[in-house]
Amino acid sequence: MDKKLLSNVDKEMKIVIEKYKEPKNIKRVLSGMRPTGKLHLGNYFGALKTWLELQDRAESFFFVADWHAITTSYNNLSSLSDNTVEMMADWLAVGIDPEKSTLFVQSWVKEHAELYLLLGMTVPVRWLERNPTYKEMMENLKDRELATYGFLGYPVLQAADIIIYKADVVPVGIDQVPHLELTREIARRFNNFFGKIFPEPKPFLSEAPKLPGLDGRKMSKSYGNCIYLSDMEDEVNSKVKGMVTDPSRVRKTDPGHPEICPVFAYHNIFTDKETVLQIEKECKAGQIGCVQCKRMLAKNLNSFLEPIRSKREKLLSDKKQMVDIFIEGSRKAEYIASETISEVREAMNFLKPEGL
Repeated sequence: MDKKLLSNVDKEMKIVIEKYKEPKNIKRVLSGMRPTGKLHLGNYFGALKTWLELQDRAESFFFVADWHAITTSYNNLSSLSDNTVEMMADWLAVGIDPEKSTLFVQSWVKEHAELYLLLGMTVPVRWLERNPTYKEMMENLKDRELATYGFLGYPVLQAADIIIYKADVVPVGIDQVPHLELTREIARRFNNFFGKIFPEPKPFLSEAPKLPGLDGRKMSKSYGNCIYLSDMEDEVNSKVKGMVTDPSRVRKTDPGHPEICPVFAYHNIFTDKETVLQIEKECKAGQIGCVQCKRMLAKNLNSFLEPIRSKREKLLSDKKQMVDIFIEGSRKAEYIASETISEVREAMNFLKPEGL
Protein backbone atom coordinates (compact mmCIF):
# COMPACT_ATOMS: atom_id res chain seq x y z
CA MET A 1 0.00 0.00 0.00
CA ASP A 2 1.48 3.39 -1.01
CA LYS A 3 1.98 6.11 1.60
CA LYS A 4 -0.80 8.35 0.25
CA LEU A 5 -3.38 5.55 0.33
CA LEU A 6 -2.16 4.45 3.75
CA SER A 7 -2.57 8.03 4.99
CA ASN A 8 -6.19 8.08 3.72
CA VAL A 9 -6.92 4.79 5.48
CA ASP A 10 -5.45 6.16 8.72
CA LYS A 11 -7.65 9.26 8.42
CA GLU A 12 -10.76 7.11 7.92
CA MET A 13 -9.86 5.04 10.98
CA LYS A 14 -9.39 8.18 13.07
CA ILE A 15 -12.83 9.42 11.98
CA VAL A 16 -14.42 6.11 12.98
CA ILE A 17 -12.57 6.04 16.31
CA GLU A 18 -13.63 9.63 17.01
CA LYS A 19 -17.25 8.82 16.15
CA TYR A 20 -17.27 5.82 18.45
CA LYS A 21 -15.30 6.89 21.46
CA GLU A 22 -15.32 4.27 24.19
CA PRO A 23 -18.93 4.01 25.41
CA LYS A 24 -19.51 5.12 28.98
CA ASN A 25 -21.63 3.28 31.54
CA ILE A 26 -21.57 -0.02 29.66
CA LYS A 27 -24.41 -2.22 30.89
CA ARG A 28 -24.55 -5.28 28.66
CA VAL A 29 -21.94 -6.68 26.26
CA LEU A 30 -22.41 -9.36 23.62
CA SER A 31 -19.98 -11.08 21.29
CA GLY A 32 -19.51 -14.44 19.62
CA MET A 33 -17.12 -16.55 17.57
CA ARG A 34 -17.62 -19.12 14.88
CA PRO A 35 -16.33 -22.57 15.90
CA THR A 36 -13.83 -23.23 13.12
CA GLY A 37 -11.21 -25.03 15.22
CA LYS A 38 -8.65 -24.29 17.90
CA LEU A 39 -7.97 -20.63 18.62
CA HIS A 40 -4.63 -18.94 18.02
CA LEU A 41 -2.77 -15.95 19.45
CA GLY A 42 -4.43 -13.64 16.93
CA ASN A 43 -7.83 -14.65 18.33
CA TYR A 44 -6.60 -14.02 21.85
CA PHE A 45 -5.29 -10.50 21.24
CA GLY A 46 -7.97 -9.66 18.68
CA ALA A 47 -10.97 -10.65 20.83
CA LEU A 48 -10.50 -12.72 23.97
CA LYS A 49 -8.27 -10.20 25.73
CA THR A 50 -11.00 -7.59 25.30
CA TRP A 51 -13.63 -10.03 26.56
CA LEU A 52 -11.56 -10.58 29.69
CA GLU A 53 -11.55 -6.84 30.31
CA LEU A 54 -15.24 -6.35 29.63
CA GLN A 55 -16.48 -9.24 31.77
CA ASP A 56 -15.24 -7.28 34.79
CA ARG A 57 -17.03 -4.11 33.68
CA ALA A 58 -20.46 -5.17 32.45
CA GLU A 59 -22.99 -7.97 32.17
CA SER A 60 -21.41 -10.08 29.44
CA PHE A 61 -22.82 -12.62 26.99
CA PHE A 62 -20.40 -14.65 24.85
CA PHE A 63 -21.70 -17.29 22.47
CA VAL A 64 -20.51 -20.03 20.15
CA ALA A 65 -21.86 -18.94 16.75
CA ASP A 66 -22.39 -22.42 15.33
CA TRP A 67 -25.20 -21.37 12.98
CA HIS A 68 -22.89 -18.74 11.51
CA ALA A 69 -20.24 -21.40 10.96
CA ILE A 70 -22.44 -23.21 8.45
CA THR A 71 -23.06 -20.18 6.22
CA THR A 72 -19.80 -20.84 4.37
CA SER A 73 -19.13 -24.50 5.28
CA TYR A 74 -22.60 -26.02 4.99
CA ASN A 75 -21.32 -28.86 2.80
CA ASN A 76 -18.75 -30.12 5.34
CA LEU A 77 -19.84 -30.12 8.98
CA SER A 78 -17.98 -33.22 10.14
CA SER A 79 -15.86 -31.18 12.58
CA LEU A 80 -18.52 -28.76 13.83
CA SER A 81 -19.17 -30.54 17.13
CA ASP A 82 -15.48 -31.12 17.90
CA ASN A 83 -14.61 -27.54 16.98
CA THR A 84 -17.29 -26.29 19.35
CA VAL A 85 -15.78 -28.25 22.24
CA GLU A 86 -12.25 -27.06 21.38
CA MET A 87 -13.37 -23.44 21.40
CA MET A 88 -15.18 -23.88 24.71
CA ALA A 89 -11.91 -25.14 26.20
CA ASP A 90 -9.94 -22.20 24.77
CA TRP A 91 -12.35 -19.63 26.21
CA LEU A 92 -12.34 -21.10 29.69
CA ALA A 93 -8.59 -21.75 29.65
CA VAL A 94 -7.73 -18.09 29.01
CA GLY A 95 -9.98 -16.97 31.85
CA ILE A 96 -13.43 -16.28 30.43
CA ASP A 97 -15.32 -16.86 33.66
CA PRO A 98 -18.83 -18.40 33.78
CA GLU A 99 -19.28 -16.72 37.16
CA LYS A 100 -18.90 -13.34 35.44
CA SER A 101 -20.14 -14.06 31.91
CA THR A 102 -23.04 -15.94 30.36
CA LEU A 103 -21.50 -18.50 27.99
CA PHE A 104 -23.84 -20.24 25.57
CA VAL A 105 -24.26 -21.93 22.21
CA GLN A 106 -26.27 -20.10 19.58
CA SER A 107 -28.17 -23.13 18.27
CA TRP A 108 -29.28 -24.05 21.80
CA VAL A 109 -31.29 -20.81 22.03
CA LYS A 110 -33.98 -21.18 19.36
CA GLU A 111 -35.31 -17.66 19.92
CA HIS A 112 -32.39 -16.39 17.81
CA ALA A 113 -33.91 -18.19 14.82
CA GLU A 114 -37.37 -16.71 15.41
CA LEU A 115 -36.07 -13.15 15.61
CA TYR A 116 -33.90 -13.81 12.55
CA LEU A 117 -37.06 -14.80 10.67
CA LEU A 118 -39.07 -11.79 11.83
CA LEU A 119 -36.30 -9.27 11.15
CA GLY A 120 -35.79 -10.80 7.73
CA MET A 121 -39.35 -9.84 6.80
CA THR A 122 -38.41 -6.15 7.08
CA VAL A 123 -34.83 -5.96 5.79
CA PRO A 124 -34.40 -4.81 2.16
CA VAL A 125 -32.29 -7.14 0.03
CA ARG A 126 -30.23 -4.20 -1.22
CA TRP A 127 -28.96 -3.64 2.33
CA LEU A 128 -27.54 -7.15 2.38
CA GLU A 129 -26.08 -7.01 -1.11
CA ARG A 130 -24.08 -3.87 -0.28
CA ASN A 131 -22.42 -5.63 2.68
CA PRO A 132 -18.66 -5.40 1.92
CA THR A 133 -17.93 -8.83 3.39
CA TYR A 134 -20.57 -10.42 1.16
CA LYS A 135 -18.95 -8.99 -1.97
CA GLU A 136 -15.43 -9.79 -0.81
CA MET A 137 -16.11 -13.41 0.10
CA MET A 138 -18.12 -14.03 -3.06
CA GLU A 139 -15.03 -12.88 -4.97
CA ASN A 140 -12.39 -14.66 -2.87
CA LEU A 141 -14.14 -17.99 -2.29
CA LYS A 142 -15.10 -18.82 -5.83
CA ASP A 143 -14.50 -22.51 -5.14
CA ARG A 144 -17.62 -22.54 -2.93
CA GLU A 145 -21.25 -21.95 -3.82
CA LEU A 146 -21.99 -18.92 -1.65
CA ALA A 147 -24.96 -17.59 -3.58
CA THR A 148 -27.24 -19.00 -0.89
CA TYR A 149 -30.11 -17.51 1.09
CA GLY A 150 -28.25 -18.22 4.34
CA PHE A 151 -25.03 -16.47 3.32
CA LEU A 152 -26.82 -13.42 1.96
CA GLY A 153 -28.90 -13.19 5.13
CA TYR A 154 -26.24 -13.85 7.76
CA PRO A 155 -26.08 -10.13 8.75
CA VAL A 156 -29.75 -10.43 9.73
CA LEU A 157 -28.94 -13.40 11.96
CA GLN A 158 -26.02 -11.41 13.36
CA ALA A 159 -28.39 -8.55 14.16
CA ALA A 160 -30.80 -10.94 15.86
CA ASP A 161 -27.95 -12.38 17.96
CA ILE A 162 -27.12 -8.93 19.29
CA ILE A 163 -30.42 -7.14 19.75
CA ILE A 164 -32.29 -10.09 21.24
CA TYR A 165 -30.25 -9.43 24.41
CA LYS A 166 -30.58 -5.64 24.02
CA ALA A 167 -26.79 -5.37 24.20
CA ASP A 168 -25.61 -1.78 24.24
CA VAL A 169 -22.01 -2.63 23.33
CA VAL A 170 -20.37 -5.09 20.94
CA PRO A 171 -16.55 -5.43 20.98
CA VAL A 172 -15.32 -5.29 17.36
CA GLY A 173 -12.28 -4.49 15.31
CA ILE A 174 -12.39 -1.37 13.16
CA ASP A 175 -12.96 -3.50 10.05
CA GLN A 176 -16.17 -4.88 11.59
CA VAL A 177 -17.79 -1.51 12.23
CA PRO A 178 -19.77 -1.60 8.92
CA HIS A 179 -21.33 -4.90 10.06
CA LEU A 180 -22.49 -3.32 13.30
CA GLU A 181 -23.77 -0.29 11.41
CA LEU A 182 -26.05 -2.65 9.51
CA THR A 183 -27.28 -4.13 12.80
CA ARG A 184 -28.06 -0.61 14.01
CA GLU A 185 -29.99 0.09 10.79
CA ILE A 186 -31.96 -3.13 11.14
CA ALA A 187 -32.86 -2.32 14.76
CA ARG A 188 -33.81 1.22 13.79
CA ARG A 189 -36.05 0.03 10.96
CA PHE A 190 -37.82 -2.46 13.19
CA ASN A 191 -38.35 0.20 15.87
CA ASN A 192 -39.81 2.59 13.29
CA PHE A 193 -42.38 0.00 12.27
CA PHE A 194 -43.31 -1.52 15.61
CA GLY A 195 -42.20 0.79 18.42
CA LYS A 196 -38.93 1.22 20.26
CA ILE A 197 -38.00 -2.24 21.50
CA PHE A 198 -34.33 -2.50 20.60
CA PRO A 199 -31.44 -0.21 21.57
CA GLU A 200 -28.95 0.52 18.80
CA PRO A 201 -25.73 -1.22 19.90
CA LYS A 202 -22.46 0.69 19.80
CA PRO A 203 -19.05 -0.76 18.94
CA PHE A 204 -16.37 -1.14 21.56
CA LEU A 205 -13.22 -0.54 19.55
CA SER A 206 -10.35 -2.45 21.07
CA GLU A 207 -6.75 -1.63 20.18
CA ALA A 208 -5.36 -5.07 19.41
CA PRO A 209 -1.57 -5.30 18.97
CA LYS A 210 -0.33 -6.13 15.51
CA LEU A 211 0.56 -9.80 15.70
CA PRO A 212 1.65 -11.24 12.35
CA GLY A 213 1.63 -14.89 11.40
CA LEU A 214 4.77 -16.99 11.22
CA ASP A 215 5.33 -15.89 7.62
CA GLY A 216 4.75 -12.18 8.25
CA ARG A 217 1.24 -12.17 6.79
CA LYS A 218 -1.94 -11.81 8.84
CA MET A 219 -2.28 -14.76 11.23
CA SER A 220 -4.90 -17.05 9.70
CA LYS A 221 -5.78 -20.73 9.82
CA SER A 222 -6.18 -20.69 6.06
CA TYR A 223 -2.55 -19.56 5.69
CA GLY A 224 -1.26 -22.22 8.08
CA ASN A 225 0.84 -19.61 9.88
CA CYS A 226 -0.65 -19.69 13.38
CA ILE A 227 0.61 -20.29 16.90
CA TYR A 228 -2.32 -21.89 18.70
CA LEU A 229 -3.21 -21.48 22.36
CA SER A 230 -3.03 -25.28 22.57
CA ASP A 231 0.41 -25.68 20.95
CA MET A 232 2.78 -27.69 23.12
CA GLU A 233 6.28 -26.48 24.00
CA ASP A 234 8.04 -28.39 21.22
CA GLU A 235 5.52 -27.14 18.65
CA VAL A 236 6.07 -23.53 19.73
CA ASN A 237 9.85 -23.96 19.59
CA SER A 238 9.65 -25.43 16.11
CA LYS A 239 7.30 -22.77 14.80
CA VAL A 240 9.34 -19.88 16.19
CA LYS A 241 12.52 -21.43 14.75
CA GLY A 242 10.95 -21.32 11.29
CA MET A 243 9.62 -17.74 11.51
CA VAL A 244 10.61 -15.28 8.81
CA THR A 245 12.88 -12.44 9.90
CA ASP A 246 14.45 -9.35 8.36
CA PRO A 247 15.24 -10.50 4.78
CA SER A 248 18.20 -8.10 4.53
CA ARG A 249 20.13 -9.90 7.31
CA VAL A 250 22.23 -12.66 5.85
CA ARG A 251 24.90 -12.80 8.56
CA LYS A 252 24.69 -12.14 12.29
CA THR A 253 26.92 -9.09 11.91
CA ASP A 254 24.63 -7.46 9.32
CA PRO A 255 22.69 -4.51 10.78
CA GLY A 256 19.05 -5.45 11.24
CA HIS A 257 15.74 -3.64 10.89
CA PRO A 258 13.61 -4.83 13.82
CA GLU A 259 10.67 -2.64 12.78
CA ILE A 260 10.00 -4.98 9.83
CA CYS A 261 10.79 -8.26 11.61
CA PRO A 262 7.82 -10.43 12.75
CA VAL A 263 9.93 -11.91 15.56
CA PHE A 264 10.52 -8.45 17.01
CA ALA A 265 6.77 -7.72 16.78
CA TYR A 266 6.25 -10.69 19.11
CA HIS A 267 8.97 -9.48 21.47
CA ASN A 268 7.05 -6.21 21.82
CA ILE A 269 4.19 -8.21 23.32
CA PHE A 270 5.80 -11.12 25.16
CA THR A 271 9.15 -9.67 26.33
CA ASP A 272 9.74 -7.09 29.06
CA LYS A 273 10.39 -3.53 27.86
CA GLU A 274 13.99 -3.34 29.04
CA THR A 275 14.94 -6.48 27.12
CA VAL A 276 13.03 -5.30 24.04
CA LEU A 277 15.08 -2.10 23.96
CA GLN A 278 18.28 -4.15 24.32
CA ILE A 279 17.25 -6.50 21.49
CA GLU A 280 16.41 -3.54 19.25
CA LYS A 281 19.76 -1.89 19.92
CA GLU A 282 21.80 -5.08 19.37
CA CYS A 283 19.83 -6.06 16.27
CA LYS A 284 20.47 -2.71 14.61
CA ALA A 285 24.16 -2.98 15.49
CA GLY A 286 24.47 -6.57 14.25
CA GLN A 287 25.34 -7.81 17.74
CA ILE A 288 22.58 -10.40 18.16
CA GLY A 289 21.68 -13.16 15.73
CA CYS A 290 18.21 -14.28 14.69
CA VAL A 291 18.70 -17.74 16.24
CA GLN A 292 19.39 -16.28 19.68
CA CYS A 293 16.53 -13.81 19.29
CA LYS A 294 14.11 -16.62 18.40
CA ARG A 295 15.19 -18.76 21.34
CA MET A 296 14.40 -15.90 23.71
CA LEU A 297 11.00 -15.44 22.10
CA ALA A 298 10.13 -19.15 22.23
CA LYS A 299 10.91 -19.20 25.95
CA ASN A 300 8.69 -16.20 26.62
CA LEU A 301 5.89 -17.55 24.46
CA ASN A 302 5.91 -20.86 26.29
CA SER A 303 5.81 -19.05 29.63
CA PHE A 304 2.67 -17.25 28.45
CA LEU A 305 1.01 -20.35 27.00
CA GLU A 306 1.87 -22.89 29.70
CA PRO A 307 -0.93 -22.00 32.19
CA ILE A 308 -3.43 -21.90 29.30
CA ARG A 309 -2.29 -25.32 28.05
CA SER A 310 -2.49 -26.84 31.53
CA LYS A 311 -5.98 -25.54 32.21
CA ARG A 312 -7.11 -26.54 28.74
CA GLU A 313 -5.89 -30.10 29.22
CA LYS A 314 -7.76 -30.33 32.52
CA LEU A 315 -10.96 -29.01 30.95
CA LEU A 316 -10.83 -31.50 28.09
CA SER A 317 -10.30 -34.37 30.53
CA ASP A 318 -13.88 -33.82 31.73
CA LYS A 319 -15.79 -32.59 28.67
CA LYS A 320 -19.20 -33.16 30.26
CA GLN A 321 -18.49 -30.78 33.10
CA MET A 322 -17.21 -28.20 30.64
CA VAL A 323 -20.20 -28.52 28.31
CA ASP A 324 -22.53 -28.26 31.32
CA ILE A 325 -21.23 -24.72 31.85
CA PHE A 326 -22.53 -23.80 28.40
CA ILE A 327 -25.80 -25.65 28.97
CA GLU A 328 -26.41 -23.60 32.10
CA GLY A 329 -25.44 -20.40 30.29
CA SER A 330 -27.77 -21.28 27.42
CA ARG A 331 -30.66 -21.62 29.88
CA LYS A 332 -30.02 -18.12 31.19
CA ALA A 333 -29.64 -16.75 27.66
CA GLU A 334 -32.87 -18.47 26.59
CA TYR A 335 -34.80 -16.91 29.48
CA ILE A 336 -33.71 -13.41 28.49
CA ALA A 337 -34.20 -14.07 24.76
CA SER A 338 -37.71 -15.43 25.34
CA GLU A 339 -38.69 -12.24 27.18
CA THR A 340 -37.55 -10.19 24.19
CA ILE A 341 -39.43 -12.42 21.76
CA SER A 342 -42.61 -11.96 23.80
CA GLU A 343 -42.21 -8.19 23.43
CA VAL A 344 -41.63 -8.57 19.69
CA ARG A 345 -44.70 -10.77 19.17
CA GLU A 346 -46.87 -8.31 21.05
CA ALA A 347 -45.46 -5.34 19.13
CA MET A 348 -46.11 -7.14 15.83
CA ASN A 349 -49.67 -7.92 16.91
CA PHE A 350 -49.51 -11.71 16.81
CA LEU A 351 -52.46 -13.50 18.40
CA LYS A 352 -51.55 -15.01 21.75
CA PRO A 353 -52.24 -18.76 21.95
CA GLU A 354 -54.13 -19.01 25.24
CA GLY A 355 -53.03 -21.96 27.35
CA LEU A 356 -49.74 -22.50 25.49
